[in-house]
Amino acid sequence: MKFPSIFSLGCATHVGYARRMWIAVIYLWAINALTLLIFGWDKLRARRRKRRVPERRLLWLAALGGSLAALLGRWIFGHKTRKRGFSAWLYTITACQAGICYLIISRDLGALLQLAPAP
Repeated sequence: MKFPSIFSLGCATHVGYARRMWIAVIYLWAINALTLLIFGWDKLRARRRKRRVPERRLLWLAALGGSLAALLGRWIFGHKTRKRGFSAWLYTITACQAGICYLIISRDLGALLQLAPAP
């Protein structure tokens, strides 16, 4: 069974899909890099007893797509690991995003399977 390539330029629908996919990938890389940097910055500020980044802002960065970097930042920097409320919100955001990704991927995979020619 041969699947149509989302990177092929032969069909206009694939071109639009590929462009949107790359925009999403670049956005997710950028927001995750920013989130990881902010978590590291906040940990540095905490060690120096300086003014901190508000938890609300850290959670917003996670909600905007940086949840994986937020979890990675917690693990790398050992940051915000004892805050139960923060942890609960972060895990809730991550679970919601994982569910949305699953729905999008399963829908797109189903559409690709329907486009595939019969064997």
